[in-house]
Amino acid sequence: MYSKRKILLIEDDKSDVSSITGLLGNSGYKVTAALTGNEGLSLAASLCPDAILLNLGLPDMNGYKVLQQLRSWTNVPIIIISTHCKEAEKVMALDSGADDYITKPFGSEELLARIRTALRRQRPLVPDRIYKARELEINFDKSLVRLAGKEIHLTHIEYQLLTLLAENSGRVLKYSEIMNAIWGPYKDSNNQILRVNMSNIRRKIEKDPAKPEYIYTKVGVGYRMLENENANSL
Repeated sequence: MYSKRKILLIEDDKSDVSSITGLLGNSGYKVTAALTGNEGLSLAASLCPDAILLNLGLPDMNGYKVLQQLRSWTNVPIIIISTHCKEAEKVMALDSGADDYITKPFGSEELLARIRTALRRQRPLVPDRIYKARELEINFDKSLVRLAGKEIHLTHIEYQLLTLLAENSGRVLKYSEIMNAIWGPYKDSNNQILRVNMSNIRRKIEKDPAKPEYIYTKVGVGYRMLENENANSL
């Protein structure tokens, strides 16, 4: 199974960072905190979180600008955390692309419930969404990858890359498409990070990485994954 669900917390109040990080960590999430808007944008692109908690009152830039920039390239669930409780503030945030809005101070269980709801909206449960080709099987709903019945352990980024290719199996995804989908517009123009991660994936799923059976390279263009035998399950 790939790593824990990742939450990016963009919050400048160190006391709130400590309490929220502790709460989510104890609830099974992996939390990364950013104290500024610019740092949050950079981490959103590099970490590929499953959800973002965003405080609108940041020291370096307007939180709405952070929200709008995130929404220009990602559909990751974004929950606003704010001291402002006026209806107009909430409406503006939701109209700007936020998925939810929670006002400080809030209870621990309420925050956890809102995160669970946001994550369910992100990936609605559809039974038996399976990729299967030869001995490789990916269960998208359970986030499980098996090869010849044995579970394969992938990093978060490796899992995202593999499932992106699997969901588009049979067609070539250009390097730029993959880089933008996984790392966003703040990616480095050099695709070395993509090649390194792809090499790691191949070592884990290919019998001979030099002669791949599942992920093929179209030199100078991109990657193509072997067609899904269970295409109707997606």
